[in-house]
Amino acid sequence: MQTRRDRRGRGVRGHLAPIGVPLHRTRGEAFDELVMDAVDELEDHWATELAAVEFAVEDVPAGVDGDEFDPDVVLDRGVPLGRLYRDGLPGIDRPVIVVYRRPIEARASDPDDRADLVFMVVVDLAAEFLGRDADELDPPR
Repeated sequence: MQTRRDRRGRGVRGHLAPIGVPLHRTRGEAFDELVMDAVDELEDHWATELAAVEFAVEDVPAGVDGDEFDPDVVLDRGVPLGRLYRDGLPGIDRPVIVVYRRPIEARASDPDDRADLVFMVVVDLAAEFLGRDADELDPPR
């Protein structure tokens, strides 16, 4: 069996990690997984109430004005981290919670901080949708 080398013969060509292992995931895929982990944790206790909500991830917010107060938007210094669309989006006729990847990644100092921030944004928007306090959905420990 012959190994493939780059054209100057210095090394093996191909992926550094096999496809399908955690090291091979893109940043977007890893972020999607964080959002799904947060949703799964919430649905352990609030599945019935959140059954009507769709969760989505976008890289950056599109045209949101951070100067005006809007309870359906989670802001950090005027930059949206997530948004609740109560009436849905084009092609989705039910409420949608959107989490914005790039603003959250820019504010998180490490992977644990990123996971905590994602969870906080999901909880805040889910609480807003349900008309409840965020501490009721995720009590302080």
